[in-house]
Amino acid sequence: MMTVYLSHGLESGPDALKVQALKGVAEQLDNCEPVVMDYRGIKEPRARLEHLLAVIAERNDTLANCVMAGSSLGGWISAAVSAQEPVLGCFLLAPALGLPDYPQTSLTLQAQHTHIIHGWRDDVVPPGPVIEHARCQRLSLRMIDDDHRLHNSLDTILSDFERFLDLCLSEPTF
Repeated sequence: MMTVYLSHGLESGPDALKVQALKGVAEQLDNCEPVVMDYRGIKEPRARLEHLLAVIAERNDTLANCVMAGSSLGGWISAAVSAQEPVLGCFLLAPALGLPDYPQTSLTLQAQHTHIIHGWRDDVVPPGPVIEHARCQRLSLRMIDDDHRLHNSLDTILSDFERFLDLCLSEPTF
């Protein structure tokens, strides 16, 4: 069984459009369990990361069988988990990488599979540092003509996510 942890951004919540749409994709797949995180009331990035790690520990999940998926701050949290311990996959939407106010902005991801989707017109998380991060680690990156919310690209995101999860599910589990 593969667990997919879905992490929302700073200003959104577990019912956010992208999180719920990604959850819907994961629910359609056999051997895939989505877990939607709720970080409302937790503003600080490190505290959100600790909350996610505590939920993973409570569920007794093995990170090698987990996909971390998140948007903006949720993308940073997903990347930060994989920087601490290898995960099966990281699916990052406009991840908050390269921002001066965030701890560890140059995370080294330890994921068997990684895919990043970022908007050229993102004025919250500039594309440059994300592109450079992907280049340095040779990570899969799709740049699209959209802003930080990526709402105009939902069909593309969901299509990529389905292919990404299929790829992760095709890997032998540990």
